[in-house]
Amino acid sequence: MKDKQSPQSESVTWTGIVSDAALALAKGSVGYFTGSKALLGDALYSGANAAAKLAEVLPWRMEQVKPKKKERNLQRHANKEHLVAILFSVLILMAGVQIAFSAIRDLTRGNLSTPGEAAIITVLISIVLKEAIFQYQYRYFKKVGDGSHAAYADNHRFSLYTSIIALIGISASMAGGYIGWHPLLYMDPVAALLTSFLIFRKGYSLIIASVYVKNKQELPSEEAASFIETVQRVHGVIRVEHLTALEEGRYVNLQVKISVNPRITVMEAQDISECARKLLQHRFVHVGEVHMDVVPYDPGYPYKSNHELADNDIPTLLQ
Repeated sequence: MKDKQSPQSESVTWTGIVSDAALALAKGSVGYFTGSKALLGDALYSGANAAAKLAEVLPWRMEQVKPKKKERNLQRHANKEHLVAILFSVLILMAGVQIAFSAIRDLTRGNLSTPGEAAIITVLISIVLKEAIFQYQYRYFKKVGDGSHAAYADNHRFSLYTSIIALIGISASMAGGYIGWHPLLYMDPVAALLTSFLIFRKGYSLIIASVYVKNKQELPSEEAASFIETVQRVHGVIRVEHLTALEEGRYVNLQVKISVNPRITVMEAQDISECARKLLQHRFVHVGEVHMDVVPYDPGYPYKSNHELADNDIPTLLQ
């Protein structure tokens, strides 16, 4: 796993977590005082988003460990991360059950009221703020070459669905109160019931991601081109012979083969490979393990000079 994460990337990630938590608190407060179950459901989904992301970035990172202890620490870190993710997913599912029961109770009893105007204003403001924060995160992680920008887009899409459902339910319920059409008052708890299903989906997907290990998937060559370009910048690397990028969960593991000057020592070759490995892990925050293989550079027969043949200690003819 990476030795150090970029402070700017952590700042961008925590911006999303804090904003989701703040929106959940604001929408939950307004939904409680205005009596809007749909807004409460939207608030719970924002809280679920914050909890799911928090389970990924809790500060249980390795600082600097010895190579012999690194694998054991990685396993311990993964176990802690899975336990926290499962705990948060259980809380998310419990929140979904609570909002579903509350909505069903309102629908069966028929004791409905029109949500206050503050509810619709709050959900509109939350949609604008979430879109602005998403654009900021998406553009940043896409710029730095982090493959997680696709996950941000997927999370934002379902978050937007939840807010739109809440907006429709609140608007229809308020319209029913204004025109005196009682059936429209049911739209607010119906919207809350629909948002509870999205909350269930959020908790379930978090459990699946925590319990079942994702299969390794090789990234396309165009996405791995930035890794090759970074390695070629290292002084002493003549050519990147082969690079394979395997996506596993939120991280990308690399297998790299580089060629160096055949006249340098083994220690110098190890220093070059270590420099390339650290540069990859520091340049790309989503890069996990990097396995480096070093081979001597072979230009091939047409480019070998007589001087190289003369200095070769290995005889070219059979004795």
